[in-house]
Amino acid sequence: MSTQPTTDVAPSPPAPSEGGRPSDGLQAGLKNRHLSMIAIGGVIGAGLFVGSGSGIAAAGPAILLSYALVGALVVCVMRMLGEMAAAYPSSGSFSAYADRALGRWAGFSIGWLYWFFWVVVLAVEATAGAKILEGWIPAVPQWGWALIVMLVLTATNLASVASYGEFEFWFAGIKVVAIAAFVVIGLLAVFGVLPGAHSDTAGVANLTAHGGFMPHGPGSVLTGILMVVFSFMGSEIVTLAAGESENPQRAVSKATNSVIWRIAVFYLGSIFIVVSLLPWNSPSIVDDGSYVAALNTIGIPHAGEVMNVIVLTAVLSCLNSGLYTASRMAFSLGERGDAPKAFARTSARGVPRAAILSSVLFGFIAVFFNYKWPDTVFAFLLNSSGAVALFVWLVIAFAQLRMRAMILRDDPSKLVVRMWLFPYLTWATIGMISFVLVYMLTDPDGRQQVILSLLAAAVVVGIALVRDRLRASRPATASAGGVRDSAEGEESLPTGS
Repeated sequence: MSTQPTTDVAPSPPAPSEGGRPSDGLQAGLKNRHLSMIAIGGVIGAGLFVGSGSGIAAAGPAILLSYALVGALVVCVMRMLGEMAAAYPSSGSFSAYADRALGRWAGFSIGWLYWFFWVVVLAVEATAGAKILEGWIPAVPQWGWALIVMLVLTATNLASVASYGEFEFWFAGIKVVAIAAFVVIGLLAVFGVLPGAHSDTAGVANLTAHGGFMPHGPGSVLTGILMVVFSFMGSEIVTLAAGESENPQRAVSKATNSVIWRIAVFYLGSIFIVVSLLPWNSPSIVDDGSYVAALNTIGIPHAGEVMNVIVLTAVLSCLNSGLYTASRMAFSLGERGDAPKAFARTSARGVPRAAILSSVLFGFIAVFFNYKWPDTVFAFLLNSSGAVALFVWLVIAFAQLRMRAMILRDDPSKLVVRMWLFPYLTWATIGMISFVLVYMLTDPDGRQQVILSLLAAAVVVGIALVRDRLRASRPATASAGGVRDSAEGEESLPTGS
């Protein structure tokens, strides 16, 4: 771990250091318990709590297949990302790997698109949290609560990475305990052994008793995929955070190996409980929310209030992680010369303050758009970032295809996490993601997201290619120590040599 200065400095590009961490100006402030909870909580977004009802209504019990297919896709993507992150821990994660494996244009493009995605998410989650808080304390207007929430979490992230880790540890912990309790209580109710439960309709028969397992036909599984795929975004955050831990390889390996059971329990397990406790076509699933409806069915008192607390926790967790993720991506882009150099400066506590404040500023602007022009300007921002998750997963897959050879060339001992059935499963994952993108074009809402997201991507890629051409036309300049400066060269990751 590098020694921190007493004033802001611009670090050099990542260089090899002991323990597998790049010396990039960030501090190893995240403990193992932080990384473990970030990994577990990263797959549990607010969308699971508030968005699953629509998916159940659209696909019926077959939504379980939709979650299973998307879950398998995420498991493969995380395995590929884990292979690269364990070998080359980096605050830029897949953006840095794309930079090295596919070219500067790829790292630049996916990095900025990912940053854009998260600053828009900041506005969505701040507004969602403000609505809940305003319902509890109406004396404070909704915009006031959004401001308070953003300021508190900004202060937390500015303090130190350990502060972010501590907040996220407790936020994620509440989500995990809530889902685990829901699954346990739900299973007891489904099999009729929960004391005090008064539901006569609960049972696995609900999976087939109301129009069959696929009441809307096999095509509803694909419709369900479109509705649930984006609730998995955030699983990759742990690979960015691992760069600020003492033992990145161990953290990434552990997170990658546990992603299967995390998705199985938190997504498949909880949705199985919902569609078993009450008929899939029950109006309460959409009106009250799937989890509240399930809890009400078995007589859990104050289910709505309890769920509001859990949803608020999930929202705050997403906000906290979104700000962290956007700032670290901005930091990595600045470090590689793809963003203002100020983004790559860290404080004495290893915090990229300029990157954090810039991300917050754009988040505040997006919040303003959400209040002022929710159906025009903000809707455009939301739709133009809607398919970025799928673009990120595609880039991870293509980068891993090339990075495997680079890892074997540089240092085979770094290949501590391996993608299964390489390269066949990698190509199958690419095919599945591409299919989802094409299928989205057949859905009115999905079509708008894909087209606007492709437009945003085309603009960013165009800028990247112009930058590359301008760099190529300039005379080459040598950088100190044989490592590229902030704007030149090829290597963006430690080689381990």
